[in-house]
Amino acid sequence: MADSTYRIPRGRKTSGASVRTIPAAEFKARCLELMDHVSETGVEYVVTKHRRPVAKLVRCATPKSTPVFGAMKGTVLKYERPFDPIDDDWDVNRG
Repeated sequence: MADSTYRIPRGRKTSGASVRTIPAAEFKARCLELMDHVSETGVEYVVTKHRRPVAKLVRCATPKSTPVFGAMKGTVLKYERPFDPIDDDWDVNRG
């Protein structure tokens, strides 16, 4: 939808300024529109059946992605002489 023709979904405001209640039948008919509105504005909707809250539609927090390259930076121990043999016995060397 174009921004100029986008209409804010109806719904009764609850005590919080950004939380609205909406009946389940209306939610069912306008689900995709409401999800777009929540994504853009952060408004939360409480879905009700017979005036009892049954579900809540909120914006999903996107986790920060960790870059693949450089993700292990600073996790390797420092070795003074990395090419020297290890003093421990390896499993293959054991009798």
